[in-house]
Amino acid sequence: MSSNTSSSAPDESSSPEESSSTAEAAAAGEAAAPKRRTGLAGVPFWAQILLGLVLGALLGWIARSGDVAWLSTALDKIGGTFVQLLKLAVGPLVFFAITVSITNLRNVSGAARLAGRTLLWFMATSLIAVGIGLTIGLLTNPGAGTGLSPKDGARPEQAGSWLDFLTGIIPTDVITPFTELNVLQIVFMAAVAGVAALRIGERAAPLLSFSESALTLLQKALWWVIRLAPLGTLGLIGRAIDQYGWDLIGQYATFTADVYIGSLLVMFGVYPLLLALAARVSPLQFFRGAWPAIQLGFVSRSSVGTMPVTQKAIERLGVPREYASFAAPFGATTKMDGCAAVYPALAAIFVAEIFGISLGVGDYVLIAFVSVIGSAATAGLTGATVMTTLTLSTLGLPLEGVGLLLAIDPVLDMIRTATNVAGQAAVPVVVAARERILDLDAFRRARSFDIDDLDDTGDTGDTEGAGPVPAGGAGGRRSGEPAPATA
Repeated sequence: MSSNTSSSAPDESSSPEESSSTAEAAAAGEAAAPKRRTGLAGVPFWAQILLGLVLGALLGWIARSGDVAWLSTALDKIGGTFVQLLKLAVGPLVFFAITVSITNLRNVSGAARLAGRTLLWFMATSLIAVGIGLTIGLLTNPGAGTGLSPKDGARPEQAGSWLDFLTGIIPTDVITPFTELNVLQIVFMAAVAGVAALRIGERAAPLLSFSESALTLLQKALWWVIRLAPLGTLGLIGRAIDQYGWDLIGQYATFTADVYIGSLLVMFGVYPLLLALAARVSPLQFFRGAWPAIQLGFVSRSSVGTMPVTQKAIERLGVPREYASFAAPFGATTKMDGCAAVYPALAAIFVAEIFGISLGVGDYVLIAFVSVIGSAATAGLTGATVMTTLTLSTLGLPLEGVGLLLAIDPVLDMIRTATNVAGQAAVPVVVAARERILDLDAFRRARSFDIDDLDDTGDTGDTEGAGPVPAGGAGGRRSGEPAPATA
């Protein structure tokens, strides 16, 4: 009996200091333990997204079949408000993210080489993606048997051309790009500001400190918007079904299937091969770490809106933070394998078949050229109309064909953006691995994280043991070096 009592009671011979240390350790353990969530907060984010998709489809069908006006209005307002909240943060987020990322490259040895190789891999994967799009389009003839005719089309309000693309990079003033959300012009101004800050050195320190604080603030605000993604999904899907119905998908069945198949081949075929052969890492492990960003891209239809999650996923996959902070915003504004490669290739073939125009080998080469060089025109926002008009105008195809594609665009944009985001995460991993700055231990430990696991700074909890990537040398630990000791 005395034995049982002594085992359960505290040791009376222990000193007050030891008792205090024990109490502090217990308190620290309790503070570090994850809080148990109740209600909807306890449902994983991916499950909330799936629930939003199902409910949105159901409510959209009810609104359309029952002609429920108030439900149609509610779905329209919910989806529109979510997109508007994303767009609200896009302009300043892009500006400060690119400015800070360029200045952060001063801490990375061989920064110019890293930037150049990132761009080359972006272009190489875009070329492969457009080749897949062209192949699928030529094999399936997506414009045949649709029942559509040229009179069903309409010219877009804004058409893109190479002259518009080249001259439109430089803004006329510093305010209009933000009010009109011209991301390409914002990228230009941010790049100029970042390079200028590097050139003037320490005198730019106050501006850089402000930029970093502003970026942190914007990312935190965007996390709040991201948490609304399940509700936004409900509104966007419901609005699409209410406005267009299921018959629309049937009319565009071949074209829709082509876009999804092409995008999935790029996402689950091309990227895994690059990761396995060029980076020599596990594709399955990559998708475990990158999945939160990919699923959010599918729902939000915005690469820029997904950028903070993409960057966090890249860092957790072992890419040094200094390089990841450059690669994520750079990719979000220029790396568009779904919107700027697979889709324009299929759209050009689709429009040509509707209008009875034959395309030759030279036209297919032009499509590939436009996809690789002009992908920045998509600018990371929802929709790829500018890129489509740029492709059609280059080929001399009627721009009225764009109007044929607008109705089905919301359904297609989800898989296009998910593909974009997957590529924006995969290429930095490939480059970091080939440059031997990828933290392989962090890569192996990376797991999918829940949006609700983000702390006040927008970081994720280290629930799987994946710590921050140490900076040093070329921006991180080389893949062959031992892991740093953790407390």
